[in-house]
Amino acid sequence: MKIICDIYRSPIDEEMYLYVTKSEALTRVPEALLDRFGKPRHVMTLLLQAGKKLARVDAERVMEQLQVNGYYLQMPPAKDSEMLDIHLQNTKMNLK
Repeated sequence: MKIICDIYRSPIDEEMYLYVTKSEALTRVPEALLDRFGKPRHVMTLLLQAGKKLARVDAERVMEQLQVNGYYLQMPPAKDSEMLDIHLQNTKMNLK
């Protein structure tokens, strides 16, 4: 099976993405989610198929959620506390 989907980025959190089928667009996305997501910004159109490599999620998982719910919400990756500490330390070093 193949699905053509549109991917939107959230203006509130640039690492949050919303996948929807191109044919249904945002029609099946709940209003509450759209309110939390912000005004969706189209990033790309993509052909999904089993075995396709995506950066942070399995294509089959996205395809399943598109069929069941009409959308797939990709959340930002969890912040690793050790990496966050390193980032903060580097930021402080750049301020000197």
